Amino acid sequence: MSQKPQKALEQDNKKRKRKKKTKRTLTRAVTPIRLIEANPGKLEVLDQLIAVYLPLCQQYVSLFCTQEADPDKFANPVFETILSDRLHRVVMQQAAGIARSWRTNRQAAYDAYLEALSDWKQAQEQKPDPERKEPEWREWKVPELRVPCIQANANIVVVEKSADSIFDYWLRISTLDKGHPLHIPVKLAPYHRQAIEGKTLNTSTTLHKHHGVWWLTLSFDEDVPLHTEPSAPRVGVDVGIASATRSRVHNRFIRRDRRSEAYCPTSSTLERRSGEATSRCRSPLTTFLNHLIADRTVREYQCLLASERIGS
Repeated sequence: MSQKPQKALEQDNKKRKRKKKTKRTLTRAVTPIRLIEANPGKLEVLDQLIAVYLPLCQQYVSLFCTQEADPDKFANPVFETILSDRLHRVVMQQAAGIARSWRTNRQAAYDAYLEALSDWKQAQEQKPDPERKEPEWREWKVPELRVPCIQANANIVVVEKSADSIFDYWLRISTLDKGHPLHIPVKLAPYHRQAIEGKTLNTSTTLHKHHGVWWLTLSFDEDVPLHTEPSAPRVGVDVGIASATRSRVHNRFIRRDRRSEAYCPTSSTLERRSGEATSRCRSPLTTFLNHLIADRTVREYQCLLASERIGS
């Protein structure tokens, strides 16, 4: 089974870093397209494929979520299957993405639990409160795949533009019968044609089945230059004492109270994290605090501008 070489990964990372310096690339998805033009026989072949595809994907999701190592979509196959090597690799890539997202969210929840537990212990030491319950951790369950879905790339699903038929595109899908791909017609609505007009479609596609109907999701990339208009409103952020932040017109945005601790940790919280009983924080913690404050302030400032526009 093919694996992506390390050199190619390094080149891709360098290319992404160069793009980030000048522009931001947004991936926009087109409203799902209903595959109603295909005859029932072709869709039955797709049902046969998903009947093998989904259980295998579930096996890899369970494996990647429970193993100690990080999910690797280019790892060696573990389970036997009748799928081709290309389909097998796509299954592993989809499962690795699901597992990586699950592990990230679980770790964030576990870190929040540990912080809440530490706060509870400290509060109990200072002033015992029998009515305040100790935070309890509940282990997360492994994701269960219920919706038939194929997150495909050009190795198994190719979107071909139609030249001499009433359809807009054709889908060429690899099936269980090696060497005999499935061709499914795609008819776009006027909205879809307008959305992708002049755009280059990505090679990644998504096929999912909902209420017995198959749907296709296409996407395209849009480059947004990193440029701020001279007339755009600005807000300055500064850390204060009476209020955590002030704008350049001295509007108070965040106060130092219990409600704002989720966005602006107090000095005692930062001291516990750094392990030093000092009011000054080290560089990583200071950066972390500044990011939280700046993000919160900018969001509130945008809401303030929006409300002023509506009122005017």
